[in-house]
Amino acid sequence: MKKFSLHILTFLLIAATSSCLHITFTGASIPAEAKTFNVKYFDNNASLVNPNLSRVLTEKLQDKISGQTRLTMTNTNSDINFEGEIDSYTLQPVAIQGNETAQLTQLTIGVNVRYTNKFDESKNFENRFSRFQQFPASQSISSVEDDLINAICDELVDDIFNKALVNW
Repeated sequence: MKKFSLHILTFLLIAATSSCLHITFTGASIPAEAKTFNVKYFDNNASLVNPNLSRVLTEKLQDKISGQTRLTMTNTNSDINFEGEIDSYTLQPVAIQGNETAQLTQLTIGVNVRYTNKFDESKNFENRFSRFQQFPASQSISSVEDDLINAICDELVDDIFNKALVNW
């Protein structure tokens, strides 16, 4: 009888909380009433501009949310919104050797993100995210730039997604 009561109590607890929050296998925690999202185009305000960076970052964030949540992308009146701008894109030498030459060059991308959730304003934030990748100084940036941008944007998108939608 005790075991049966425990099962009933567990079932009721799950039923009562399931209408409040939707948790996915990716760890995303989204209010049940949220149905739509919007990712506005991330303008590139960095002093050094890569022409593809805004598009790559915006599309990767849209794809991550579409692929890992039940939310539908929309352009108007969305429940969850992401917007921001790329504020830095820098190259700097690192790993200086004894002869004062760099062994590596580091590409760093910084982005300022504003997140709003119309059903849970306590989750709203404005935050700066920054990630970098290093490559051999003997290589030109033009030969590795696309791969570096993709890798950095993947990391930035994971950081943004986790801050906004994963509450672990």
